[in-house]
Amino acid sequence: MRDTTSRVPLLASKQHFEVLDGLRGIAAVAVVVFHFMEIAVPDYNNSFIAHAYLAVDFFFCLSGFVIAYAYDRRIDKIGRTAFLKLRLIRLHPLVIIGSVIGVVVFISDPFSTLFLVYAGKTLGMFLSSCLMIPYPLVHERYFNLFHLNPPTWSLFWEYIANICYAFFLFRMRNKITWVLTALAAIALCYEAKQSGYLGVGWGGDNIMGGAIRVSYSFLAGTLVYRSGWMIRSKAGFVSTGILLLAVFLIPFSDKFNHIIDPLVVIFLFPLLVAIGAGAQVTPAMRKICKWSGELSYPLYMIHYPFIWLFMSYVEKEKPGSGEMTAIMITGTAMLILFAYLVLVYLDTPVRKFFKSRMEAQAAPLAP
Repeated sequence: MRDTTSRVPLLASKQHFEVLDGLRGIAAVAVVVFHFMEIAVPDYNNSFIAHAYLAVDFFFCLSGFVIAYAYDRRIDKIGRTAFLKLRLIRLHPLVIIGSVIGVVVFISDPFSTLFLVYAGKTLGMFLSSCLMIPYPLVHERYFNLFHLNPPTWSLFWEYIANICYAFFLFRMRNKITWVLTALAAIALCYEAKQSGYLGVGWGGDNIMGGAIRVSYSFLAGTLVYRSGWMIRSKAGFVSTGILLLAVFLIPFSDKFNHIIDPLVVIFLFPLLVAIGAGAQVTPAMRKICKWSGELSYPLYMIHYPFIWLFMSYVEKEKPGSGEMTAIMITGTAMLILFAYLVLVYLDTPVRKFFKSRMEAQAAPLAP
């Protein structure tokens, strides 16, 4: 049956929280640097940005807050189908774009012959990446759920969270949500204890860690919004950005990491979202935050194939620390530029096209 509740005005996006947009950009850049450092300095104890894997938990918490803010009061009006279509339009073009970049880099990598080992399975890897069907295959490179573009693992769980929201979370009373969040927090602590940290969920041997991470953080984000925890203060983008960056710079500790990670995810990230939601920005800083937020998702979704390229180069050429540092600095800057080009010339036009089609289909139904 056709959904007759959709209306054109309901397809328009609500306003953004500028500081939260800016924080999303900081987190995305931190992830890129972290992934470079994983290759250059594999031992987290020696990495200056060893906790940037927690950026994913921040993304999940932020997502829960933003989804609840944008749709709690209108999903009944637009319907589940429209909600899921809007989320697909927002997220999936970059899933496809990242998969295409991933397969091109995998096939053309001049420093590795790994493609020859998996040539017969490359099409399957590409389709699984595009369709977000976990396909852990390449043991030589950490057994990622999506080898061609590893960050897709978090999008897989993001989609699961969005589906759960559409079918029952948006109707759930706060008391039940609190109970589920508390249970998820317990599971998070258990996972951190068992694994030694919370950098899990991305591989075939730790996939369920992703379910635990998204369960807590997405629920916590929805509770921040529904509980009205938007802390009004003079804190701005700079101060909140420094606080978020400080989390990523916490030294890695094999002894205490299973305690540090849950504390940050359970308490600090929801607090940071609440502070960011109520923070003030100047007009000039608003533009920076907007640009940072727009760039964050493309940067997150297109960077990793080039990390594989960096890894292949390091394995073959064994460069010194100075050369690797230069590559990481230059590579991060170039990836930001590339992400901007992808945003402007691919992602934004594709999303506008599909959203305009969706609006056109809904238009005849408007009174």
